[in-house]
Amino acid sequence: MKNDRLKIGLLIIGDEVLSGKRQDKHLAQATSLLQPRGLSLSWVKIVGDEPDFLVKTLQESFATDTVVFSFGGIGATPDDRTRQSAAAALGVSIERHPEAVAEIEAQFGKEAYPQRIHMAEYPKGAEIIPNFYNRVPGFSIHNHHFMPGFPMMAKPMMEWVLNHYYSEYYQSPTIEKGIKIFNGQESEWVEFMEQFEEQFPQLRLFSLPSILADETRTIDLGVEGLEVDVLQGYQVIIKEANSRNASWKPL
Repeated sequence: MKNDRLKIGLLIIGDEVLSGKRQDKHLAQATSLLQPRGLSLSWVKIVGDEPDFLVKTLQESFATDTVVFSFGGIGATPDDRTRQSAAAALGVSIERHPEAVAEIEAQFGKEAYPQRIHMAEYPKGAEIIPNFYNRVPGFSIHNHHFMPGFPMMAKPMMEWVLNHYYSEYYQSPTIEKGIKIFNGQESEWVEFMEQFEEQFPQLRLFSLPSILADETRTIDLGVEGLEVDVLQGYQVIIKEANSRNASWKPL
């Protein structure tokens, strides 16, 4: 296990997501795979299929050390431009990957040609990601991992990538604990939160205020981290709430 934590980003690609025609499921699905491994996301971006913007977005992420999981746009239709955009962002050519060709031919036979075979065309230097659903692979290059936009395909592919490339970065899974405070103002807790973060720098403190339909105000106040630290910090939060005679319940 490595001590340095991975920076991980999600790139969700597709005009249909931006337009609201399709609701994203990749964020929740990715989180469900990362959290048990003690990993977490640094950012998420949703972009359309417009080539110039997609190339620019990929150029920016390729220039970092972030591990990026990309979903969508690797099909064979004209509006699928992720493969070509990744190649343009890296300044390399597109070429057919022999392993991907073999997988697609094995799945579709003669029907792999003339269109489906284009899904075996990746930026030069890419490696395949096995697709356990229909054998049409995704591809990996420069810490970026490109998968289909279909969640049922993407989930086992992302899991394979995590286990194949990043298992040495796995950490103990984190937990969250917190309380819901009723009829409180978030501003009243700022000084406490600042002191808490100084006392527990290893924990992530969160505060989420809400206004209910009946105008009742609530604050979800809690912490995320390793269990032993969270339990200690959680008791400090409860002690503070009780000292203020605040009305609260566990989250």
